[in-house]
Amino acid sequence: MRALVVFESMFGNTQTIAEAIAEGLSTRMDVDLVEVGEAPKAVPEGVDLLVVGGPTHAFGMSRPATRQSAAQQAPRGLVSRGGGLREWLTTLTGGAQDVAAAAFDTRIDNRWIPGSARRGAEKLLHRRGFAILTGSQSFYVSDTPGPLLDGEGERARLWGVSLAAACQAGVHRIA
Repeated sequence: MRALVVFESMFGNTQTIAEAIAEGLSTRMDVDLVEVGEAPKAVPEGVDLLVVGGPTHAFGMSRPATRQSAAQQAPRGLVSRGGGLREWLTTLTGGAQDVAAAAFDTRIDNRWIPGSARRGAEKLLHRRGFAILTGSQSFYVSDTPGPLLDGEGERARLWGVSLAAACQAGVHRIA
């Protein structure tokens, strides 16, 4: 089995989470980890699981204006410098009927704030025909630029292990 993990990251926190998820997935399957600007235009042949994630900006996935705002807060530049996860998902082609999918995001640890990037990503994946695995996740940062809260990297790794097991068992739901 093979997984493709695609992430968008501004300050590096979402990248760290994506790396931990990929590590967890790799306990049971081959994994390709790709920043969204380098992601393929179509789901590659042989991919069984697509995992996507990005930071929550203004109650959802990033947009050009929110990425510009993030760039002004990042003195060393952004990890993802081009288009974001939203744009990539809306143009993604191929493989949806044969590929399971899951979404994650990073967000400030203020759980009463509505909206999340993972929910938007999951909706786009569902509209494109992907079988959504149960249990999309949010991972928390202490402030806009981070850092990640203690234990979030390990929680992401364990989620990757559980995603791989769910994919192998065929545990899907309709989003």
